[in-house]
Amino acid sequence: MTKSLLIAASALVLVSANSPVALAQSPANPPQRWGSWLIGTFLLPGSPENKWGGFAEVQARTDAVFAKYFYNELKGGVSYDLDKNFTAMIAGGRYATSDYRALEDGPLNVEKRLWLQLVLSQYLDRLKIEHRYRIEQRWFDYRGDSTGRRNRIRYRLNAFLPLNSKTIKDKTVFLSVYDEIFLNPKGPVFERNRVYGGVGYQFNKHLLLQVGWVNQSNYNLPAIQQGQFIPQITSAKNNVVVNVIYRIAHRSATSPTEHLPSQQD
Repeated sequence: MTKSLLIAASALVLVSANSPVALAQSPANPPQRWGSWLIGTFLLPGSPENKWGGFAEVQARTDAVFAKYFYNELKGGVSYDLDKNFTAMIAGGRYATSDYRALEDGPLNVEKRLWLQLVLSQYLDRLKIEHRYRIEQRWFDYRGDSTGRRNRIRYRLNAFLPLNSKTIKDKTVFLSVYDEIFLNPKGPVFERNRVYGGVGYQFNKHLLLQVGWVNQSNYNLPAIQQGQFIPQITSAKNNVVVNVIYRIAHRSATSPTEHLPSQQD
């Protein structure tokens, strides 16, 4: 009798282990290895004498830390300072995603993007706060497959804290943290969340360096496919961020102005 019970229990375990229910117990959101973002930015900020500005940026991302390159961005834009605290911008870029194991095959997807942006800056004594609002129009071209178009709305709250000075100027060490949400009008409405924390150093009025960490989480909508409920899945990845900014000053600028070392991404 005991032997029969043991055989029956063993069979039940084997059947359960191979059933869809058991397979569904595997992690829906497996952890991913750390990656890296390498960013180089040329920036022309506005000044009290000349309110026009702009930027150009190149970015590369890797699936592992400084290895397994798979993604790049090329972008630029023109800005206008409405006053010291408000800056409007129109910009665009090209974003290419490849398979790091087959780079010679070309990008899997090429996205072209155009956006309008408004930045509100607050200077609260030592603490500096930036609110960034962005509306994006995006066009996708999937290799050998299809094309698509999407809109997106983004909001970023960014805070800066200089450590050895009340303002961010030459030879200043500063902390920077931000959280940004990405909203898709067609769903999933809450498409992405990006959290960043890092430390920076402004060498002089031209050169800045920031090193930090960013966690980017992507979300999908729950769905029913072939009669089965597919729960919301979150894909999150941690990355090391290295950003070098070279700032160009207007020739007509006569007085030093504090500029927040914002990342353009």
